[in-house]
Amino acid sequence: MSVAMSTAVTGADFDTVAQKTRDVLKDNGFGVLTEIDMQATLKAKLGEDMERYLILGACNPPLAHRAVTAEKRIGVLLPCNVVIREDTEHPGTVLVEAMNPGLMAQVVDNPALVPIADEVSEKIRTVIDTLAVALHPA
Repeated sequence: MSVAMSTAVTGADFDTVAQKTRDVLKDNGFGVLTEIDMQATLKAKLGEDMERYLILGACNPPLAHRAVTAEKRIGVLLPCNVVIREDTEHPGTVLVEAMNPGLMAQVVDNPALVPIADEVSEKIRTVIDTLAVALHPA
């Protein structure tokens, strides 16, 4: 099983991709609970420079509630991380990567999580696919 679902966006700037990602997450029932700007954090804490790298902690409250109800330990894997980062190997490309929710059910090994993880996976796949279409240059 793949660790992440992803899309590569060329021809759009980082801020546009980040905002569109937030919008598409919201359109699919996810709120962004946290944002971690890795570039700014590592510069401030370590004096290190790196490419733009943003981690969004996304949560779909009804699905999170079902998951926590089925398995209390699942909280260590929440929220779902969505990463927006500049691709250093392909300048001008921004990557959007999301954790594969199917891993949650495997890591915790609770069969009750499988249908929930499948539903979250469908929603995350829709987010990634929507971004791939919406941000693809015409």
